[in-house]
Amino acid sequence: MGVGSAQISPDRIAFLMDGLRHGSNAAAGELVTLFYPELRRIAKSRMSGERSPHTWQPTVLVNELYLELIKIKALKPDPNNRPDREVFLGLAAHIMKRLLIHHSRSQNRNIERVDLSEGLNFENLSAADLASVESLLDRLSGIDPELRRIVELRVFEGYSIREIADELGCAPRTVDRRWFFARNWLQQQLGA
Repeated sequence: MGVGSAQISPDRIAFLMDGLRHGSNAAAGELVTLFYPELRRIAKSRMSGERSPHTWQPTVLVNELYLELIKIKALKPDPNNRPDREVFLGLAAHIMKRLLIHHSRSQNRNIERVDLSEGLNFENLSAADLASVESLLDRLSGIDPELRRIVELRVFEGYSIREIADELGCAPRTVDRRWFFARNWLQQQLGA
């Protein structure tokens, strides 16, 4: 079981994150162990928006997270120099979201289309809707992978245009223009 993350030395977390960035399975396992209580809380929170009954429990989602983390062979350092604890928990939350989407996709093969509001509100969608959104994001990534990243950061992570620009290392005006394109493309696809 994990210890409270407040008790974990920042140096130890930095050492383990460096190992994770270089593909160390042992570092991935130790990070999951150290942050296990927080990862379970994140998993429970992520799953609270899922339809009941769900075929997974938070523990299963954390285990699936571990299996994804050990697949990492190289991970870029955080360009914003955020604390390693924050980077790891953010990465874990993002991976959990992706795992739930992929899991729901396998559970719901007969998907038509998603009816989303004009503002692209992705909250409170069913598992089938999320799988449809994932399919659209895959197609958008085929146009330009950065467009998908902008949508994910803006819609799923709640980043501002300025924060996305900082994350991607470009001007806010560039992000705004690309967000406008991606949003309109998604609305067009959803209306088709």
